[in-house]
Amino acid sequence: MNTPFLVTFATGAMLSLGAAPAQQQTNAATKGRPNILFILVDDQSPFDLKIYDETSVCRTPVIEQLAAEGTVVDGAYHMGSWSGAVCTPSRHMIMTGATVWHLPKRGIRREKRNPLCPENLAQNCMAAIFNRAGYDTMRTCKRGNSYQAANKQFRVVHDKVKRGADGTNGSAWHADRVLDYLQQRETAQDNNPFLIYFGFSHPHDPRHAPKELLAHYGAENRNVSPMPSANAPPLPRNYLPAHPFHHGHPKLRDEVNVQGVKRKRDEATLRNELGRQFACNENIDQQIGRVLARLKKMGELDNTIVIYTSDHGMAIGRHGLQGKQNLYEHTFRVPFVVKGPGIPKGKRVTGNIYLLDLLPTLCDFAGIQPPTTIEGISMRPVLQGKQATVRDVLYGVYAGGSKPGIRCVKQGNWKLIQYDTMNGAVRKTQLFDLASNPDELLETHHVDVVVGLTGNVPKRHQRNLANDPRFAQKRAEMETLLLAEMKRLNDPYRMWNQPDK
Repeated sequence: MNTPFLVTFATGAMLSLGAAPAQQQTNAATKGRPNILFILVDDQSPFDLKIYDETSVCRTPVIEQLAAEGTVVDGAYHMGSWSGAVCTPSRHMIMTGATVWHLPKRGIRREKRNPLCPENLAQNCMAAIFNRAGYDTMRTCKRGNSYQAANKQFRVVHDKVKRGADGTNGSAWHADRVLDYLQQRETAQDNNPFLIYFGFSHPHDPRHAPKELLAHYGAENRNVSPMPSANAPPLPRNYLPAHPFHHGHPKLRDEVNVQGVKRKRDEATLRNELGRQFACNENIDQQIGRVLARLKKMGELDNTIVIYTSDHGMAIGRHGLQGKQNLYEHTFRVPFVVKGPGIPKGKRVTGNIYLLDLLPTLCDFAGIQPPTTIEGISMRPVLQGKQATVRDVLYGVYAGGSKPGIRCVKQGNWKLIQYDTMNGAVRKTQLFDLASNPDELLETHHVDVVVGLTGNVPKRHQRNLANDPRFAQKRAEMETLLLAEMKRLNDPYRMWNQPDK
């Protein structure tokens, strides 16, 4: 069923834009608190955007302006997934501040409920916390693959999958819901602070975008030409025609059944798909601009914290992959931009944040005591330039296919990825120095035919260092660190070279 639904706590037929009656009075607890506009897109690599890759041809002037007027986080990550629908645990973590193995589900077959999940998690999600604090809460986003028990607690909810090209079936639909809500607030002279969850269904496939944007990027929704358009975006620097070994999830939809791509990894197909992705990105950018312009006209923008991010990254040809079920930086990382009162302008920070740090951060800015169910850490000191990072070590998981799956750990510039998939048939280790090899280039990126397609000539040291004897000690250190993180976070699995639980 694809009709939008609306949740209200109003009496009679009039829409209530405020909180519950006991919270409708504007008092000392709500005066002076910032509004919050949280913008979440679906399936976007940070490297789509010029603010993360200056060579990108994707036009996003509104996001670039947000970055100029706020702070860009270079090290923002989504922690991972136990499901092929990576957005499901990601959006649970955003809503609750809980870590990936402490959510209501954890992908273990026949397990009805995760015993490590707090009983009261749904009562301490984003909307519930801000409702209790006297905020007006509103949400629009795609429906499904998220935490329904948390979603329905927003006072106003318009959820629907909108991946069409026109205004009624695409990204403009979500923006219209926010604009309608702001108009209703203004009409009602509602002065309560608001939390608006402004989600999009794009650029998730099928990547249908307005014709004029597709034309700019030389892209077609149907009948992809065997030759790439001259306007099509170039292949990524870390493009491969195939991943060097099986990714570990047989028949994975994102790798074999995306409309317009299927199993193809040729230049024309992927440049066309990147064009479609960029057209969707630009359309989203335009819709965000409409909402920000309205807030400015209302006099609300200066007191609004604006957060822009994605639920996870995306491959689209990078490393020969198409989807989001991997732990390379293009997919493990997410874009993350924050603008608002108290946020330095034109700054970049390392951060080392997870998306699950968002909720405690919002609580911090709003002066709300976070519930004990939240495991994330407020990034406010990082955003305000008081410290460089939230944490020293970052852990990532993909366990949505064959088990145990893929794990990674990152500390400083060093990153280890391990694969234990296909019932032991694939057991691989990758070690990267991201300072000298930020694109995580492999041996296959040095092959002449790949270099000819990408135009990127890797340096000799830009390769997987896991089997290089000079880095044996570093590999051992990172493997020890990975196991420690897996234990700390209650990862229920172990890799082939780790001791049993």
